[in-house]
Amino acid sequence: MNSPTAVMDRQPPESRFPALQGGRRRSEEGFTLLEILLALGILAMLVALAVTNVGKILGGAQDSVAKTFVRETMKTPLTAYRISMGDYPSTEEGLQALLTSPEGKSDRWRGPYADVTGGKLPLDPWGEPYQYRCPGTHNKDGFDLWSKGPDKTDGTEDDIGNW
Repeated sequence: MNSPTAVMDRQPPESRFPALQGGRRRSEEGFTLLEILLALGILAMLVALAVTNVGKILGGAQDSVAKTFVRETMKTPLTAYRISMGDYPSTEEGLQALLTSPEGKSDRWRGPYADVTGGKLPLDPWGEPYQYRCPGTHNKDGFDLWSKGPDKTDGTEDDIGNW
C-alpha cells in the first residue's frame, strides 16, 4: 500500500507547488505591480511621518536654546557686571551695558562682560532680540531676561524667561 507522501514524491514539482511554473520559481519572475505599489505606499507613509515630525524635533531644540540662554548663559556676565558696578544694568542700559560702558560709568566699568562675536549680542532662535528689564516684574530683586518665543509677541504663553 502506498502512503500519501510516497505518491506526492512521485509527482512532478509543478503539480505539488503551484508557485513553481515550468520549473521556475515565482521569485525569479520579479515582483507584481500590486507588491510594488504596496511597498511604495508604505514608503510614502513613512516619509510623510518623518517630514511632519521634523518641525516638532527642531522646534524643541529652539526652545532649549532660548531657555539655556536666558537661564544660564547670561547669568555669569550679568553677575560679573553687578560685582563691578554695584547693580545690574538698568532697563534703559539693557544688555548692551555688558559690551560697552554705559554713559557716566566708565570709571567703574571693567568689561566687556560677555564674550560675543562681532560685538553684538545674539538674537533668539526666531531672529528677535532678547528682552531685558531691571528691576524685573517676575524677579523683583533681580532682572527679567526673556525671549518672545515662536510667536514673536511679548507677554504671551510661549515667552521663555528666567522666571
